[in-house]
Amino acid sequence: MAFTATVAGRPVDCGADQSILDAFLRAGVWMPNSCNQGTCGTCKVRVLSGEVDHRDSPVDTLGEQERADGLALACQARLRSDAVVAPSGPGDRRVGRTTHPLRDLDATVVGIEDIARDTRRVRLGLTEPLAFHAGQYVELVAPASGARRQYSLANTADEDKVLELHVRSVPSGLATEQWIFSDLAVGDRVQVTGPLGDFFLDSEDDGGEPMVLIGGGTGLAPLIALVRTALGRTPDREILLYHGVRGAADLYDLDLMAGLSGAHPNFNFVPVLSHEDPPRGTFHRTGLPTDLFVDDVASARGWSGWLCGPPAMVEAGVKAFKRRRMAPRLIHREKFTPADAA
Repeated sequence: MAFTATVAGRPVDCGADQSILDAFLRAGVWMPNSCNQGTCGTCKVRVLSGEVDHRDSPVDTLGEQERADGLALACQARLRSDAVVAPSGPGDRRVGRTTHPLRDLDATVVGIEDIARDTRRVRLGLTEPLAFHAGQYVELVAPASGARRQYSLANTADEDKVLELHVRSVPSGLATEQWIFSDLAVGDRVQVTGPLGDFFLDSEDDGGEPMVLIGGGTGLAPLIALVRTALGRTPDREILLYHGVRGAADLYDLDLMAGLSGAHPNFNFVPVLSHEDPPRGTFHRTGLPTDLFVDDVASARGWSGWLCGPPAMVEAGVKAFKRRRMAPRLIHREKFTPADAA
């Protein structure tokens, strides 16, 4: 039986086995969301009236006391009656706004390229454009296993017909080692769901402030989209981008970074190697990008910060940004959580 959920005065019909978050996003009504697996808690809501079924909500993310207090994970919960919900935290100014609807699309693989150690660039052609914000991600379905995996888009919003993904191989990964790095070929059809995630530079909230971005591994993908979008809006904007990897073989898109630096003198790209010394004659640096940021920037007051990659790096980045007086509301993060974390 279908019920109706309402947030910020926007009612949306929810199917019998449809999560609250899925219903809102498919209706083009914004709600905070990040991992969409129940592990991050970004989509946590307070049920003001009505009843929900928590389904597979992890206890680590939504404890028993929180459930008793009327909280729910919108990405997991299903309605048992009509309900009114609200974000559980201070709230996102975007809640209830019209946004790009979540859609299911068929795509065709139009390009596969090895770009770094255990890393591939995959391009997916669409028969119709997908509207999204730069920095968001899409979900793919591995055909043999049915496993659903999330990959950030390296595209700007106007590059909406061919989606670019940067994928790192995971040992025994159902979608990487057993599909993308083995059987996937140009011409294959792929199921795509998107856009998802709240890691993006909203045009309505973009104040043109200086930006620092730190990416670990393929966490560079959405940062490329964000940098190009920000420079397109404000060409002389001050932007500092760190790319942290283990070794030089893990770096990629250095020519793209050099081109952006040449066209925009206020854009600075810093490749950082954590497990080896920089090759002779390069401008690479050694250490952790979060530590180097603290060394390089005396104050980040008034800056926005963007972090994407492994959870430990993201948490270290949040601490580094706060040490340099960055306002918490201007710190944005996207954690690459292992697929089995749920």
